[in-house]
Amino acid sequence: MTGSLKVEIIPVTPFQQNCSLIWDADTMRGALVDAGGEVDRLIEAVEQRGVTLEKLLVTHGHLDHVGVVAELADRLGLPIEGPQEDDRFWIEMLPQAAQQYGFPPARSFEPTRWLRQGDEVTVGGLRLQVLHCPGHTPGHIVLFEPQARIAIVGDVLFQGSIGRTDFPRGNHADLIRSIRERLFPLGDDVTFVPGHGPLSTFGAERQRNPFVSDAAVGTA
Repeated sequence: MTGSLKVEIIPVTPFQQNCSLIWDADTMRGALVDAGGEVDRLIEAVEQRGVTLEKLLVTHGHLDHVGVVAELADRLGLPIEGPQEDDRFWIEMLPQAAQQYGFPPARSFEPTRWLRQGDEVTVGGLRLQVLHCPGHTPGHIVLFEPQARIAIVGDVLFQGSIGRTDFPRGNHADLIRSIRERLFPLGDDVTFVPGHGPLSTFGAERQRNPFVSDAAVGTA
């Protein structure tokens, strides 16, 4: 039996990163995806919704997505799932990254469970599919909930844009392949929550995104 997915976006950090509070409306059990900062604000949002957190989920290891994951895990006694293990070096560099970007101190952490292509993540009665989508970072993952037709894509894809690939171990060709071969086949009707900015659908980006549309890659 599958649950009913609810999503609330909580922009955090000076980078306005979309932290997502996701929960199963049937059980009111949930998870925070990409807890980048502002611990007290995140906890307040969880409490306001009456959600019981089960775990913390991570799409990739960049500071604005994981800055308070270690603190939340310790404070609330929660397991951490994700990203894929190729992002270990990003997580290990969190203390230096926080100093470099003028963020509050951030601690590195060891996920309870690294995620891989084809894995499944449960939240309450929800079952989310894991897609490994390298390019922005080598270990970036996307979470897809097929019943609600919602994907949480981190910094892989945005409305009208794509993730940067000029960071260490970024790869533009990998990113385009991830979007075209792993995300778009999920269906034009899938709504996605990006790591920054407004929601969109895979269909809209396949039509109009100047980087990955059918026309842009020569398949129109």
